Amino acid sequence: MVMFKASRVETTPFDGQKPGTSGLRKKASHSYIPISSMDLIWNGADYDSVPFRQVKVFMQPNYLHNFVQSTFNALSAEKVKGATLVVSGDGRYFSKDAIQIIIKMSAANGVRRVWVGQNGLLSTPAVSAVIRERVGADGSKASGAFILTASHNPGGPHEDFGIKYNMENGGPAPEAITDKIYENTKTLKEYFIAEDLPDVDISAVGITSFRGPEGEFDVDVFDSATDYVKLMNYDGLHGVAGAYAKPIFVDELGGQESSLINCTPKEDFGGGHPDPNLTYAKELVTRMGLNKEKPQDNPPEFGAAGDGDADRNMILGKRFFVTPSDSVAIIAANAVQAIPYFSAGLKGVARSMPTSAALDVVAKHLNLKFFEVPTGWKFFGNLMDAGLCSVCGEESFGTGSDHIREKDGIWAVLAWLSILAFRNKDNLDGKTLVTVEDIVRQHWATFGRHYYTRYDYENVDAGSAKELMAHLVKLQSSLPEVNKIIKGIRSDVSDVVKADEFEYKDPVDGSISKHQGIRYLFEDGSRLVFRLSGTGSEGATIRLYIEQYEKDSSKTGRDSQEALAPLVEVALKLSKMQEFTGRSVPTVIT
Repeated sequence: MVMFKASRVETTPFDGQKPGTSGLRKKASHSYIPISSMDLIWNGADYDSVPFRQVKVFMQPNYLHNFVQSTFNALSAEKVKGATLVVSGDGRYFSKDAIQIIIKMSAANGVRRVWVGQNGLLSTPAVSAVIRERVGADGSKASGAFILTASHNPGGPHEDFGIKYNMENGGPAPEAITDKIYENTKTLKEYFIAEDLPDVDISAVGITSFRGPEGEFDVDVFDSATDYVKLMNYDGLHGVAGAYAKPIFVDELGGQESSLINCTPKEDFGGGHPDPNLTYAKELVTRMGLNKEKPQDNPPEFGAAGDGDADRNMILGKRFFVTPSDSVAIIAANAVQAIPYFSAGLKGVARSMPTSAALDVVAKHLNLKFFEVPTGWKFFGNLMDAGLCSVCGEESFGTGSDHIREKDGIWAVLAWLSILAFRNKDNLDGKTLVTVEDIVRQHWATFGRHYYTRYDYENVDAGSAKELMAHLVKLQSSLPEVNKIIKGIRSDVSDVVKADEFEYKDPVDGSISKHQGIRYLFEDGSRLVFRLSGTGSEGATIRLYIEQYEKDSSKTGRDSQEALAPLVEVALKLSKMQEFTGRSVPTVIT
């Protein structure tokens, strides 16, 4: 057995190692499974929530080491000494080196064992599942995980890198922990590492044992796909999702391998932007008949895309896009009948504040507990741990349930397939199938339609962005004045009945999250929401969410841009967007 020593290395703090909503980042589409006679498509990519980015920054001497040691120091002793940790990620550039560093630091800090997905690959939802469900050969259970991902951001030698820590419940570290980590990064003077510990071969499944000052230390490399499939998850998109796509969609469900695209994990995600949306999942969008410049004669009936760490998803039908807000509402509305896991009923549902109110309407109709939370999956995790929430989602292509404590892209796809199968249980003899579009339009007829769009203004001057937000807050002091301005812009827009900065008091732990976004709520159920996002690598990002609610079933089939045009005009002029930012158009429209 190889022996190692724990070394103490002096270091100095780095500025700016403050984790975002789910970690620390610095900057430096696959589809198809035939169920019976249906054609299905799945597209994968790269994504996550909010870790720290930029490969070149992370590759600086001691940079990663400082953040990892600061994390160990923020955890209670029992979560480190003698503990079991998971270390894996989405396979982006520098991940393999980072895994070896974290293994050596874990050994020196007294961790008993480290579990690593084969080749260092584990999707973010799979990590959550492993923490919650996996039991080692010796009966061990994981108490936390370092996840190496930068979400939907590009990978490669000159692109993004990130790291986040998840807790024993499988969910992202709460603010109490991330605040401690940040405070530690500002004063750190030393870190511990087993420099003489040889690199572990993470390409081969098996346990490698060592002995150090505090006893034995094991590194257990396991087949990530096997554990993930057992837990009913999925993945792809030149990201870690590809490690799961074939075992689930082909081996388990009998789909054709030709229906999986971009399912080979790559350090740079094939040079693409691993973000599952209509802009970046171009190949899938074209195959599904949604590219007007490249029409398709007979697109598949179902398509889905994921991101690099496989926690996000995009659902498509034949020539039809399902908004993330509609997707979670439709899953909730059909869950008890169509998804066996929920046959006993839903405990409750929740959405992030910027997500459309489509889920609210379903919750009211079905008499379900409903929660509106700030952006950040940890808020959902608290509700789930308390038994208050079964299904949740966010507008940024994240959907999940209480089977784990992360959003889960593959789960969302399987949920949709379950709904399609249930709706077509009597139509498998060649009759006309109930399609994705049919299901969505039937949902609108029952619950109304929430026309929805998001405008992102990226890399805006931070000072200008703050001035715009301050202007919007000041306007809220007089709703009559706000409505006077709005009527001067568009007389056909409803009155604002409430305007505020969203604040959330957690019903479980009583914690309060302030300044979570500026809201304008209209009498007809429509909304405008403005948020500053900290997930970008450079500058500030202003996110504008525009939602027009339509209850009249005769008007739910309108073109989305047409239906939203009045509110879009109001939002841009009320906020003085161009005046403050100098931007005449957004960077991205979703």
